[in-house]
Amino acid sequence: MATIKIEALDHLVLTVADLEASCAFYTGLLGMKAEVFTGTDGTRRHALTFGQQKINLHKAGEEFAPHAKDATPGSADLCFLTGASVEDAAAKLRACGVAIEEGPIKRTGARGPILSIYFRDPDGNLLEISEQL
Repeated sequence: MATIKIEALDHLVLTVADLEASCAFYTGLLGMKAEVFTGTDGTRRHALTFGQQKINLHKAGEEFAPHAKDATPGSADLCFLTGASVEDAAAKLRACGVAIEEGPIKRTGARGPILSIYFRDPDGNLLEISEQL
């Protein structure tokens, strides 16, 4: 069987209960930029951008086709890399009232060893912030 060489991840989609709450969380706490754009079908869409990555947001019950079979708020588990220390990130999250569920703890990322903390977004998605070791 022939294989297809994948080079990068262009974007992913999060299904969220509240677009405004999600945008406020990801922009305010994680420094992402909220973007509104027009889809090729003419619909108004929302995304979060950071670096060269993008997270498209679908409001639960109003997903754009095609979409995940069971698009559900709170079903994602995402790891983000930071150039800062995880300890600094944890302190900032705590100062904003966000509970750290686990960490700092050593893990293995796509590029090697990382130090991670875990917490949740407004929908209950598990988020991990990591620094390369």
